[in-house]
Amino acid sequence: MLSNPKSTPWLMLFARITLFFSIQALLALGFFLMGKPSAWEASANWWPLIVTAANLICIFLLVRIFRAEGGRYWDIFKIDRKHALVDVLILIGLFIIGGPLGYFPNVLLGGWLFEDPNATLDLFIRPLPQWAVFVSLVLFPVSQGLAELPTYFGYVMPRFEKGGMHKVLAVSLPALMLGFQHLAMPFLFDMRFILWRALMYIPFAFFCGILLHWRPRWLPYLAFIHVLMNMSFATMFLSVAY
Repeated sequence: MLSNPKSTPWLMLFARITLFFSIQALLALGFFLMGKPSAWEASANWWPLIVTAANLICIFLLVRIFRAEGGRYWDIFKIDRKHALVDVLILIGLFIIGGPLGYFPNVLLGGWLFEDPNATLDLFIRPLPQWAVFVSLVLFPVSQGLAELPTYFGYVMPRFEKGGMHKVLAVSLPALMLGFQHLAMPFLFDMRFILWRALMYIPFAFFCGILLHWRPRWLPYLAFIHVLMNMSFATMFLSVAY
């Protein structure tokens, strides 16, 4: 992968969703071999840790890829101190306006597909042992912040544009994949759930992609916001821990 810089951005574009499917499938196979009933459903319960494992692999790959290019992965998280105060104030304003893009599609799609938006919770917030929930409370959000936006908008998007792709397409492809990848978090054989997960974050993904195309230096701030959002979400698993 590292030996062909032209193909690497394309491989990383699909790497995360491929890892989500693959790790869940391996876990389901393990449950099946252990004689556990409904092995695929059982594997879906572990999706926060599946995503965490995929994130760690992505971070490892990004470190290697940036190093092969003569750069450093961690440099994308450096704060531009000269513009820090202005950047924070602008982002606060932008998220007051754009923040609802991360919430309302979730609710509206849930209501349209399931008639009751709350019906998605039982499919999405799945039971885990307490130790797994507490691990997820830390590793899931932190690894998401370090892997998701950096993969799509810190690496793939600028490499697409540098390779000559039109900027609209260079933003759109990573944004679409950022949204679509959620259909494998977890993957269930339920078309309504697949559609809900695949489409719910598309508007917010484009919002983030446009912001980071305009101001790449905002990546560390958006990554931090992403960690906080996922940390808040991860607390919901406490209600179903056993």
